Amino acid sequence: MVGNRYPANFDILHLDDARPLVVVADGMGAGEGSRVAGRTAVDVFVETAGPGPRALRAAVAQAQRRLADAGRRLGELTGCTLTAFVGDDHDAWLVQIGDSRAYRLRDGQLELLTVDHTAAWLGAVNGWYPFDSARAHADRYRLMRYVGHPDQPEPDVLNVTLRPGDVYLLCTDGLAEQVPYGRIAEALTRDRDAVGTLLADSLRAGGNDNATGAVIVVH
Repeated sequence: MVGNRYPANFDILHLDDARPLVVVADGMGAGEGSRVAGRTAVDVFVETAGPGPRALRAAVAQAQRRLADAGRRLGELTGCTLTAFVGDDHDAWLVQIGDSRAYRLRDGQLELLTVDHTAAWLGAVNGWYPFDSARAHADRYRLMRYVGHPDQPEPDVLNVTLRPGDVYLLCTDGLAEQVPYGRIAEALTRDRDAVGTLLADSLRAGGNDNATGAVIVVH
């Protein structure tokens, strides 16, 4: 969904028809580098991601190299976040780099399973300043890790079990930062179109960023 801040939606969502694979990416900024970064990172990840942590890290490394080349060609910031759910019959892998997020609702309890790779997250965890301060707000835009970073950092890779009834939400920060935690839990619990509900909530909250989400239900 396009919010009120940017002229277009630079988020990318991939839902795979052939395997349990969902990817969300969020381009940085509103230029050509943002558009190219999200599209390229998702395409490379989908094409190269295999089972297991080694293969998943290799897929992100390949995306890092492709975005480095694109950035040199464009001469501007070419970066994005990437969060992916890669499942099979018994478990799944979450891949995280940046500040998009993966949540899980299990037995009525909502958990944030990923960590934001931002200075604001470090500030909140270590008590550097109040979470609602001006500095905390500014530090939300200071990404420590992302695809396209000059140091080509690795993603977090987390293995999770799959239980019938589990509900996973992958979303960009435009949803996570604008919709309260409790409201996310409520929508995932009660609404058949939870994504539509949450996107509408993000717009009502101001639409200060583009917002994208996908829900995975375990049967």
